Amino acid sequence: MKQLLVLICLLSPSLLWAQKGTYNLKGKLRGVNAPAKAYLRYRIGTDVKMDSVTIDNGTFSFMGAVDEPISAGLYVDKLGTGFTTKRPISYISLYLEPGNITVESPDSLANAFADGTPLNIDNQKLTGMLRQTTDKMAELMKEYRAATPEQKKSKEFEQNLDKRYEAIEAEQKKVKAQFIKENPNSLVSLYTLQQYDYTPEYAEVAPMYEGLGEVIKNGKSGKEYAKVLASVKATSIGEIAPEFSQADTSGKDVSLKSFRGKYVLVDFWASWCGPCRAENPNVVKNFQQYKDKNFTVLGVSLDRPNAKEAWLKAIHKDNLTWTHVSDLKFWENDVAKQYGIRSIPQNFLLGPDGKIVAKNIRGEELGKKLGEILAAKP
Repeated sequence: MKQLLVLICLLSPSLLWAQKGTYNLKGKLRGVNAPAKAYLRYRIGTDVKMDSVTIDNGTFSFMGAVDEPISAGLYVDKLGTGFTTKRPISYISLYLEPGNITVESPDSLANAFADGTPLNIDNQKLTGMLRQTTDKMAELMKEYRAATPEQKKSKEFEQNLDKRYEAIEAEQKKVKAQFIKENPNSLVSLYTLQQYDYTPEYAEVAPMYEGLGEVIKNGKSGKEYAKVLASVKATSIGEIAPEFSQADTSGKDVSLKSFRGKYVLVDFWASWCGPCRAENPNVVKNFQQYKDKNFTVLGVSLDRPNAKEAWLKAIHKDNLTWTHVSDLKFWENDVAKQYGIRSIPQNFLLGPDGKIVAKNIRGEELGKKLGEILAAKP
């Protein structure tokens, strides 16, 4: 199921948010005992950090220092066998910021709420507003996991779940937009906007950013998001695609400009990306069908440093017989940053003049769009 697989990366909130300081997170989950463990997962730059503690008689605590507020995930594994993404583990989102953070629940983490510091108070408000749609999404994921292998192979089953997923996602966006509008001076609003859509449309997100308070927009995170917004605008349909040059599999620089005169699908992917690999046969099919009609593909890989062999192996195994480039910098890939890429797969279809004519067209949509443009060409 493509949508779910892509799913399978101030003032009112705080006058202290720009200050460095120590956080003290204390949790109380009644009825949860050893060997259960709590995990605190967060990102600093490109590094993912993980702290863990054993839950003793329902209680646990974490302590640390932050230079600025950090969005984190608090996970609880009742089996205490170790953090894993291979099976569902309950979690809630919270913010690490200076002060005393409390997480309490009458039973499980699923019913817990984070409180005690300004950002977590605001975040709890947003969580409450999203509760109904969050429950719907959880039920949808539960239904998907319970499906038989035969059901998951069914096109009808996949389309039905995708349609429901998109409807829930649309509901969530409305709630998030409402929160951002009602809380313009909250740093949580900026963080919510950053996660609003991994493939945002400039016309949709720009007005929400402009509606934020000046203190928020002029802060470090606000200025960083302004740069992202500029990338979104520069890669909107109708714009000339930003020029770039990057090394191919043999180390030779390849420029986007060298593809002028052709329709080219700039395809962002990686060997480690399951949804990307699942989409590759569809890209191959369309490449074979239209490569003689002035169409080609340019693959931009977000493979990890020292993973060139995995990149080359995936190209060979998936029969991706077009040009590929990468600087092997993972999410710090220079072209990905230039294009504002925050999730993959993503793609941009460019015309012979270099203008972007379509974005993020996959599955049947890719073939349909190429057919409209190229089917009648000699």
